[in-house]
Amino acid sequence: VQLQASGGGLVQAGGSLRLSCVVSESIFAFDAMGWYRQTHGNQRELVAKLDVYGATYYSDSVKGRFTISRDTTENTMYLQMSSLKPEDTAVYYCNAESRYGPRWGQGTLVTVSS
Repeated sequence: VQLQASGGGLVQAGGSLRLSCVVSESIFAFDAMGWYRQTHGNQRELVAKLDVYGATYYSDSVKGRFTISRDTTENTMYLQMSSLKPEDTAVYYCNAESRYGPRWGQGTLVTVSS
């Protein structure tokens, strides 16, 4: 299984970005998919999660600003990020969970300037 993340970049505070994660097989093969982020010297933290039934979870730090979604016909997961803040700067990783364990995509860097 391969996960290919893209969409990161440099944006000013208050701006928006949309991250994409293309999966090499059906999204329905996974119990849940999500986005994590990591800054230098810190642990990877969960940002948003979407389970196979469509239920969503957001960390308190992004609730109301980020939206996780999926396109099952394209086997792609998205993270729409709005009202970005400098503290959102991180490497973002997409993740897929199944009974075989977690799968990770490569990171995509998001930098929010003040």
